[in-house]
Amino acid sequence: MSGHGDLQELLRMFTSRKVPMMAAMGHIKALQAKNLRSIEQIAEAPLSAVEAAISDAKLAKSFHTACKTHGKKATKRPAEESTSPTSKKPRLEPHKRDLDYSSMSAEELESSLSLPLVEDEETIRKTTLVTNRAPLVLAFAVELLRFTMPEQPPSSRLSLGQAVVSANSRSKAISIGIEKAPPGGEEQVHEGQPKVRVLGREIPVLKRSGYSWKSDQLEDEATGSTEGPSEPESSSSSGEQKAWVASQKLTSRASTFVAHAASLSSPSLRTGLMNGLMTDKPELETATHNAWALRTSYGNSPLVQEASFDDGESGCGKFMLQTMREADVTNTLVVLTRWYGGIMLGPDRWRLMRECINDALSSRGRKSTLAGEALWGLDPENKTPSLTTVGMPIHRPEGARNYLLRSFGTAAVDGGGSETKKTLTAVSDERQENLGRLLGALRLLYKSWAGVLRKDELDRRAWSWYVSVRPDVEAGPSGWGAKGHLNLGKILDLRRAEGSAGAKKLAES
Repeated sequence: MSGHGDLQELLRMFTSRKVPMMAAMGHIKALQAKNLRSIEQIAEAPLSAVEAAISDAKLAKSFHTACKTHGKKATKRPAEESTSPTSKKPRLEPHKRDLDYSSMSAEELESSLSLPLVEDEETIRKTTLVTNRAPLVLAFAVELLRFTMPEQPPSSRLSLGQAVVSANSRSKAISIGIEKAPPGGEEQVHEGQPKVRVLGREIPVLKRSGYSWKSDQLEDEATGSTEGPSEPESSSSSGEQKAWVASQKLTSRASTFVAHAASLSSPSLRTGLMNGLMTDKPELETATHNAWALRTSYGNSPLVQEASFDDGESGCGKFMLQTMREADVTNTLVVLTRWYGGIMLGPDRWRLMRECINDALSSRGRKSTLAGEALWGLDPENKTPSLTTVGMPIHRPEGARNYLLRSFGTAAVDGGGSETKKTLTAVSDERQENLGRLLGALRLLYKSWAGVLRKDELDRRAWSWYVSVRPDVEAGPSGWGAKGHLNLGKILDLRRAEGSAGAKKLAES
């Protein structure tokens, strides 16, 4: 029987040969029907057996060879390791491929994602790095989460940090004109999805069901804040329920639909509710149509009052009322928004509208709360299905770790020409050392404030600290991705002065 790791590796072998994901899964199913379930079984089988399952002879031969080669590489490694009995310090190597989370214990996974750390102040203060802004945001977020969400394992911190970087980069690209904003604003996940706040930005998350990890004593000592965990809860789990809930956005041939639903006790409340919706989500006012429908009842009376408005979307109001009747919904206002893309949709328009309306109505009953579970940062931009997280794409922690390991070079010294003579290994080691110094500076900074600031306040201030030290680059598109200098002494200078009057006031407030 094939393991989860074999399945992922088989998929990787097919997709690396430009086979679409769905076709690759079909090939694997055909191989399994021939009782060829693992890489080892496929490698030992004759080529004719593989060709019988995979109709493309060229692909079958290439795939069969890859399985044989994979087996040789797997058996070769232990022999190489056994010939080197001398114990050298293990190097912090980046991962060459995605990790298989389901086949690793929590200890193995978190150990594989370890990051360097240097807390010697003298060494840190003398260090000047060359980097761009995105990996610096990631470093600020990863180290911040150690203090604001200590219950999150290192793998989760990396995933959540990368989610912040991705959302921040996307917003920046839109603001400076590199990318166009999608209809209805930035792409959103379902409003019922739980979210957490990191560096002042709300990011959607996925619970890691059943993942058990315990921070060690050093982790607990590092997070000496004055409050327990604050606000790792979703915005929908707060005491005050949101007036409006939203459906998922559906797009077809350049037209985008979304529906919002809210409870109301009287038709006279409609105008105020809709004004509030447009204030909270001004992008809705840019839409081509904002149709609405409402149904209200009075106590136990069987009479139901109805009203609707098409706003130019022909037949939409009556269709919304009919959909609400079928769902037996009363005391409810629904707003259906459409950004018209210039192409007539025909009957498909009704399907899209119905799905949005039903989704918004059903969303009112959904509640999502977080209570200290380990989390992944969701990646709404990634359309590739994920086997590890039941099809929901996440920001993978090994990718975030690799990004950190390679992003912090050393600023050139005036008159020095030795930089070009360094080997790739030496450059990699130097960047890892630089990352350790950066993380050390950030830990010293956060640790100095953790005892006097609430966790939500520490999160808020962390962004302003990042802004004050980030490398200077040109404004606008010309500065996109540009590198600059960062002296780590600037981070140390932001630490709280022990016994200062300002610190005492913060502690008393």
